[in-house]
Amino acid sequence: MTDAPRVCALLPAYNEAARIGATVAALRSRPEIGRIVVVDDGSADDTAARARDAGADQVITRTNGGKGAALTTAYRAERDGADIFLLLDADLGASATECVKLLPPLWNDWADMTIGMLPPDPAFAASGRRGGMGLVVRLARWGIARRAGRTLAQPLSGQRAVRRVVLDAALAGGAFARGFGVEVGLTLDALQAGFRVHEVETQFRHHVTGSDWSGLRHRTRQLVDVARVVLASPLPARRGSPPSPSAGRGL
Repeated sequence: MTDAPRVCALLPAYNEAARIGATVAALRSRPEIGRIVVVDDGSADDTAARARDAGADQVITRTNGGKGAALTTAYRAERDGADIFLLLDADLGASATECVKLLPPLWNDWADMTIGMLPPDPAFAASGRRGGMGLVVRLARWGIARRAGRTLAQPLSGQRAVRRVVLDAALAGGAFARGFGVEVGLTLDALQAGFRVHEVETQFRHHVTGSDWSGLRHRTRQLVDVARVVLASPLPARRGSPPSPSAGRGL
């Protein structure tokens, strides 16, 4: 693989001491991944120490600023060191190895960004707990279809492989979208700029947010962040109208 594009995994993490070690160790086992970078986004536990112990190449600690800010910090630190970046959640555990399924479409020039689709979590279903009502997913799906003309099965998936050129275009405004608007903002920017985006079936597993008070707060923040990104993104130009000068700059 000496001629293969360099791959760097970026993991924003907040209070993930229980899972980050297994996630990093799983990524470390894959020869396709050259570097693993964890951003501890102001955790109150020992997330950073667990990431170092598991073999992360770099652990960046910062005050809490949300997922978008953490990814911006990671990408700015690592931009020149890789050609493809894996954007991954910190709580994937052993299933983090599934990220290699996202790489072949980029290696073979079928896509510029891939999105990992997650199957239903059988353990969560067996627990009898309920998830959310799907409002945020529907908003994200509608916003991407309305603004970029694509309907995605899992528009909120945080498991992605992205070419550096796509991230450079997306971050032309200076940073990833705020908070939980990262995925929708990145997708809109990529599609509006003409990059090829494909979804890939995977067997990723991560923590599922339930319908308790904590889960409701999480989804409310998601809803606000996604709505902000969708509303800020330009509508497609009408037929016969000149393209918007801000197209492809939805972050």
